[in-house]
Amino acid sequence: MELQRFSKNAAVDDIVNALRRDGAAVIENLVGEAIVDDLKSDLREPFDTLGRETENDFNGYRTLRINSVLELSRTSAELIGHAKAKAVMDEILLEYCKSYRIGSCTAIEIHPGEKDQVLHRDDSIYPVRMPGLEMQMSVMWALDDFTIENGATRVVPGSHRWIEPRDVREGDEIVQAPMSKGSALFYLGSTQHGGGGNNSDETRAGLVNTYALGWLRQEVNQYLSIPQEVVLSYPRHIQELIGYAGHGDDLGWYPNPEGEGWLPGYTES
Repeated sequence: MELQRFSKNAAVDDIVNALRRDGAAVIENLVGEAIVDDLKSDLREPFDTLGRETENDFNGYRTLRINSVLELSRTSAELIGHAKAKAVMDEILLEYCKSYRIGSCTAIEIHPGEKDQVLHRDDSIYPVRMPGLEMQMSVMWALDDFTIENGATRVVPGSHRWIEPRDVREGDEIVQAPMSKGSALFYLGSTQHGGGGNNSDETRAGLVNTYALGWLRQEVNQYLSIPQEVVLSYPRHIQELIGYAGHGDDLGWYPNPEGEGWLPGYTES
């Protein structure tokens, strides 16, 4: 099978239905190439200077990775806070929480010769599994054309419906998600997936951001990773996605005498 594909103007309900059925879906050409080019320009130096710090058997040894992308690129906020992405997250995640936050935000550049990443679930970082409850969702943005040859993300359709989490085994269907630059692969935290091996002679870059239920601890500590002066420069909806907001009336309560927000100069737009 192939994952279902949608135009950027497709109805959110249709996208959500595909996610609930297959565990993943592609929205094509969700952002323009100019935005992607600006983001890639911002990330070039960090890729080259920091990208090998997290090399290991899981992340690979021919793959560059950088975290805390909001610190490094203001353009990244246009993807992380994209209205369509948030509309999809609202339908999937707000069933289980009052608000959600960024769990992690990672730029990835797969170089020629990299092998297939081991297939895995992003929500395995949490030591509990409740079938039907999605603890997080991810969006992989294509910063280059994703092709079969250069390592387009591999997905196991339907794996989010496995009652007991398990490794992928013989007989499970694995598909790749090729997509054009500016497109995005949406997938549930319980869906088995992994980066593809790069058998081409060019690099393939993507930005993957996860959104987690607001009552869960974030995978990456955004408060320490992103300097407060950088956080203050972003609009309110990005600040809240970073985590500068409580969850309802009881979790994360903070009596800020300067106003309703957690930060001095908390913005309204």
